[in-house]
Amino acid sequence: MKKSVLVIVSLVLLLLSACGKESPEKASGGNGKLQKVSLMLDWYPNAVHSFLFVAEEKGYFKDQGLDVDIQMPADTNDPLKLVAANQIDMAMSYQPQVLVARGEDIPVQSFAAIVRHPLNQLMVPADGPIQSPKDLAGKTIGYPSIPLDEAIVQTMVKADGGDAKKIKMVDVGWDLIPSMAMKKNDALIGGYINHEKLLLEKEGHPMRTLNPADFGVPDYYELVMVASEKGLKEKPEVYKKFMTAITKGQKYVQDHPEDGLSVLMNHEDKTSPLEKDVETKSLEILLPLMDAKEKPFGYQDPQTWEKTAQWLKDNKVIKENTKAEDAFTNF
Repeated sequence: MKKSVLVIVSLVLLLLSACGKESPEKASGGNGKLQKVSLMLDWYPNAVHSFLFVAEEKGYFKDQGLDVDIQMPADTNDPLKLVAANQIDMAMSYQPQVLVARGEDIPVQSFAAIVRHPLNQLMVPADGPIQSPKDLAGKTIGYPSIPLDEAIVQTMVKADGGDAKKIKMVDVGWDLIPSMAMKKNDALIGGYINHEKLLLEKEGHPMRTLNPADFGVPDYYELVMVASEKGLKEKPEVYKKFMTAITKGQKYVQDHPEDGLSVLMNHEDKTSPLEKDVETKSLEILLPLMDAKEKPFGYQDPQTWEKTAQWLKDNKVIKENTKAEDAFTNF
């Protein structure tokens, strides 16, 4: 009799345990195994990546049957190259760079807009004489020698009624912060409002920012998720599951920004330690710029791609035959 009771109790406990825990088979689509997916960031982990680490820590990827390996690039040019070569499944990159790549016959496509507006903005000392782009005549602008940045400045000055021929672009590499902190240049392009601006201000150098979208430059997507044409065609279900997971991750960060940032801080790169106060301000800046309003998180507007592509063509950054409609897809 006692033996029968023990058997029944054991069975009940097993059933209760099963009810409270999702089976691996259900989480992974029935085969009991998670599908490995590789993702390369655009840079070292910072506030903009919070949604990814939340999706990982909260089990949103696992719920979709995915085991996502989040990697950092050795070089900022690596993500697009490795995606195109099908050495990684997906990466974070920049909308203009996707169009530049396609103009060079590199078969990559964006499948989600992450930051929907420019973060790369013209920066000048807050207490200086430069109030708008036309005031840059006779001034020097430090930049990381990227043609896109040259096109941005040229467009902004012309749109503001200034003489773009009277400005001087100075290659400072990635020493953007020292070039302004040490007053080597009068202005800066190539720095982000959620990073370089915040760090400069923390060091006692308050900056005024001029948004390119206010001066003739299209309101382009800064950060996008990218994959190869081949990958998107052969494994669309993987990218759909990924989008489901990161949408939940972003919703969590929106609703719980402090907790979302804490998750990120646990994953910081030890070679590039994060400053919590800077990342907190960064996330405050980013969240509104990542909001797709009535559209789903990551949605991409065809007109945004068309306007950005046309502007890049007008400025001879990409070839005339580069088709905007081929550069992206929505899930």
